Amino acid sequence: MKRILNEDNRYIRAQKRVENLKGFYGNLGAYFFVIPLLYVINRLTVPGFQWFWFPMFFWGVGLVMHAFTIFGMPSIFGTKWEERKIEEILKEDERY
Repeated sequence: MKRILNEDNRYIRAQKRVENLKGFYGNLGAYFFVIPLLYVINRLTVPGFQWFWFPMFFWGVGLVMHAFTIFGMPSIFGTKWEERKIEEILKEDERY
């Protein structure tokens, strides 16, 4: 029974990871499409003030943070603590 639960948990985690990867790559693709578009709009409308840097920077920071959570670069931004907490709660439930 426990083996089936572990396999189900692995499958659910894999599904969640694929969903997260799809979201990240969609966001990355949109970034590389929208930022050049904003640059062109900026150059055509207000060439004296380069406002396109603001969305480029802040969206880029968001992408970096998203990459940290997806690829688990620094553990402080990753989801390892969530998995540990879930395991801890499941172990507590097994005791009762």
